[in-house]
Amino acid sequence: MVYDLLVVGAGPYGLSIASHAAAAGLNLRVFGRPMASWRDNMPRGMFLKSEPWASNLSDPAGRWRLDVYCAEHGLTARHAKPIPVEAFAEYGLWFARHAVPEVDERTVTRVAAAPGGFTAVTEDGAEVHARTVALAVGVMPFVEVPQALRGLHPALVTHSSHHSDLDRFRGKDVTVIGGGQAALETAALLAEQGTRVRVLARAEQLRWNDVPPPWERPWWQSARSPHSGLGPGWRNWFYAERPNLFRRLPEPTRARIATTALGPAGAWWVRDRVEGVVELLPGHEVTAACAVPGGVRLDTVSRAGALRSLETEHVIAATGFRARCDRLGLLSPELRGTLAALPDGSPEVGRSFESSHPGLFLAGLVTASGFGPAMRFVQGASFTASTLVRGVRRRLGTTPAGGTVPAPVDGSRSESPSPVRR
Repeated sequence: MVYDLLVVGAGPYGLSIASHAAAAGLNLRVFGRPMASWRDNMPRGMFLKSEPWASNLSDPAGRWRLDVYCAEHGLTARHAKPIPVEAFAEYGLWFARHAVPEVDERTVTRVAAAPGGFTAVTEDGAEVHARTVALAVGVMPFVEVPQALRGLHPALVTHSSHHSDLDRFRGKDVTVIGGGQAALETAALLAEQGTRVRVLARAEQLRWNDVPPPWERPWWQSARSPHSGLGPGWRNWFYAERPNLFRRLPEPTRARIATTALGPAGAWWVRDRVEGVVELLPGHEVTAACAVPGGVRLDTVSRAGALRSLETEHVIAATGFRARCDRLGLLSPELRGTLAALPDGSPEVGRSFESSHPGLFLAGLVTASGFGPAMRFVQGASFTASTLVRGVRRRLGTTPAGGTVPAPVDGSRSESPSPVRR
């Protein structure tokens, strides 16, 4: 069987795309463990930085929102009240049950071009054929670790996304590298469990997001600084609400914004858990690292040129992700080699998220240089899902393979080849 669309990845973007594709009548398969990175790569106790109202997965009818899930499960989804990551992951599973065709939890290990479309190979060697593919692989393929740390054993250096819990560090000495939310919240959790922890960051001063303004406020305050899913202010509103216009900006402008907008900063609600509790070393960059008895020695340099060395038992690099074509390892070398890239190494995508290889669509972080900062957050899933599926339909023509009927949006089963699970 040849499917209209193969969705690779079952996080917020993949599930949202699948919901829109099923409603559009496409015959599709969805592969991936639903909400895997949210379930497996974030320690217990973390909170979602985005506002609850900006953290919805997307179905065409807007029925399966986070606030609906919270209301059904006795949770609070309120402006300026962060949602636990565990609750958000459970919300994603709930969304999958109600709004998405049944997800095949096998991992796709390879996608290659084939006559008429693509062939995907799963972890057990099975082949699946599709006319189009949507890659929604999240952030894990793009983990970025500073060059100075890359040669050290994982027992000594890990990325912040490699931890589902931090219990192994109780009573130890840990250095967290980075100045963003992942670094600061990880440090707070470590300190709260009795770990001796410090944060080492290149920025001369750590940045903290302000408490968001009240949802209800005078009209003139809203006009001056509107709410948006990426924070208050007209600039953030533009990034959040007009990614189609962002894509029309000159490439150098887009590149600059993608690099600098919404840079490293801690959430307002974690500040008191860090300042005065965690040792902070801003303005320092690691220049070299080596294994020593009992851990790691880090050599650093300050902005003023001062050299310093410190020893620690473990280093956690909360240094983000870098989306590059050459890190899309599940694509065959031949297919990966056909992708046009932007100057930052990320793949170039068209107005419908289609790559330079016809029929291969991309979603999520990997498209941030094209469509803006919203693609780094759940906020971008709605625009991506609706726009990408329209592009898939255009690529396929007017008649999807098999003439499938739209999947229902109420979670009930139908006779469609892509039934929706309860």
